[in-house]
Amino acid sequence: MLKLVLFLLQGPVTFMNASRVAEFTFVGLSRSRPIQILLSVLIMLCYAATLLGNVLIILTVYIDPHLLKSPMYFFLANLSIIDTALGSVVIPKVAVDLINCDRTISYAGCMSQIFFLHFLGGSEMLLLTLMAYDRYAAICHPLTYTTTMNHPRCIRLLCFCWAGGLLHSSSQVFLVLRLPFCGPNEVDNFFCDVPQIVKLACVDIRVTEILIVANSGLLSLVCFVILLISYAIILSTLQGHFKESGGKALYTCSSHLTVVSLIFVPCLFVYLVPLFSTSVDKLASIFYTIITPLLNPIIYTLRNRDMREAMSQIKKKYIFPIVVPQKKI
Repeated sequence: MLKLVLFLLQGPVTFMNASRVAEFTFVGLSRSRPIQILLSVLIMLCYAATLLGNVLIILTVYIDPHLLKSPMYFFLANLSIIDTALGSVVIPKVAVDLINCDRTISYAGCMSQIFFLHFLGGSEMLLLTLMAYDRYAAICHPLTYTTTMNHPRCIRLLCFCWAGGLLHSSSQVFLVLRLPFCGPNEVDNFFCDVPQIVKLACVDIRVTEILIVANSGLLSLVCFVILLISYAIILSTLQGHFKESGGKALYTCSSHLTVVSLIFVPCLFVYLVPLFSTSVDKLASIFYTIITPLLNPIIYTLRNRDMREAMSQIKKKYIFPIVVPQKKI
């Protein structure tokens, strides 16, 4: 895998000798020094909370055997792993750039950001779709659920999500590597992403932008439509049973729908119509690179009773154990 990434990063030399841009410069979030310092502090606080929240979910699920055996929480722990890695791709460099007033990134660093951003983002979209299927199987087919979503099959499905993210990311990086960059190098964003980078190429990019829409845009749209259909079926199944066992299931699905909306809606703005560059794109980018990895653990922990109870038990058992004094003989 490492050799493949290094090979892709050396693509400009191998594939396109016309690429003469050694680094890119970000427009950034602000040119005001006080605002830059404030944003840096806020972003680092968000990053610290993201790491703390997601690591807490991962440890809770893997320590509690009851949660680990549940496909829903097994997938949730893997979603937290992706969110932790996804936040680490962009946030640390943005915070350092705001402090140092250095908004540049090397060509190889830019390609690395694109690769890992789309690898993790594509895997997360497929994982959220898988989580919707898991809820559909649990609610609509409860008698066969344990057989359908057994642990070995969950692992295979999870591997499929990671493989799909790798395929998606590799195709995106390939689209960029084949383009020559020989002129402007100012990226209208605070990190490297395909829609902004391809606009700096020295050739006609209409075909490339169509391929971007066919790749990232349609991936986001198709997954989003499948998710909406899945939850529509679930809601229709639960209709009339909200006061019984359907209440907990509805509560869980509402958490999933909240996360789905926070991830997919901004991505649809950015990738479905890459031909138009608007201020909405930068706001959407902030959402799915900084805000969403932070909100996911908050949504899943504060709105989930099982997670709260498991965390409370772990806190009592491992962090603040009750010491019973021994009787003196």
